Amino acid sequence: MDQLTSMRVFALTAQAGTLSGAARILDMSPAMATKHVGALEARLGVKLLHRTTRKLVLTEAGQAYLEAVQRILAELDEADAAATAQRTLATGLLRLNTPLAWGVRHLAPLMPAFSRAHPAVTVELGMTDAAVNLVDERWDMAVRIGALHDDSLQARRLGGCRVVLCAAPAYLDEHGVPRTVADLAQHNCLSYTLSSTNTPSEWRFGADGSVRQPVRGNLRANSGEALLTIALGGLGLVYEPDFIVGDALARGALQALTLDHPPHDLGGIHAVWPANRHPPAKVRAMVDFLVAQLASRGPGA
Repeated sequence: MDQLTSMRVFALTAQAGTLSGAARILDMSPAMATKHVGALEARLGVKLLHRTTRKLVLTEAGQAYLEAVQRILAELDEADAAATAQRTLATGLLRLNTPLAWGVRHLAPLMPAFSRAHPAVTVELGMTDAAVNLVDERWDMAVRIGALHDDSLQARRLGGCRVVLCAAPAYLDEHGVPRTVADLAQHNCLSYTLSSTNTPSEWRFGADGSVRQPVRGNLRANSGEALLTIALGGLGLVYEPDFIVGDALARGALQALTLDHPPHDLGGIHAVWPANRHPPAKVRAMVDFLVAQLASRGPGA
């Protein structure tokens, strides 16, 4: 028989003074309550209750066992309550992993507002462009950019993500402005090495990425921010998300290039978390907050 249920029957019997009283509270038959107490006594090898003419009385062993059982059941109830609170109240440590550039530029500025709205949540930000395994590395959630392929994760869209081909005006003045995708073969293409679609030897164009263009360049990096800085120095072309190059484009430090095929669609920006019918309230709070904050900011925000 289930030991925890038997312990609850025993504790309630001691409190009520009768097996029928305990059975009534637990919505079970008196016969089943009797079996539970009998199973406990058989397992322990001691008598826990003496029956008198009017009620059951604890034996000496029963009294000592009751004190231990009450502690155990109280701790179990507290654990259940804490777990339920995690589901219903935003509290505790939230470990959130994001791509470096997006995290620095778009997430970090929002954290003061989130903390004011959810003061019981402590946020740990992990910012890296390398892929992480949420379950193995114990991240509560992450922000992912691009198409989603992991069916073990739940996701909610935060916004779009446009890719822009661009270069510094100084580079274009010296090397000319490419007009077609094929022209890229004659240019110095600075590549992001962690991309799941573009590589240092091939960039994709067309909305679905079906136009593949061989490229070459004398520098590649695993950081979009580093490539931005290098492109601003006039070394070559970069093919980067607008959340990285948008500010430089707006102030004219980089110039966007329009070719005969459009940039491919990265697939958007999503909040993701391990599949769970009841994600913790801290995760739901962060996802709802990000959706609300980013909804009106347009692509890349």
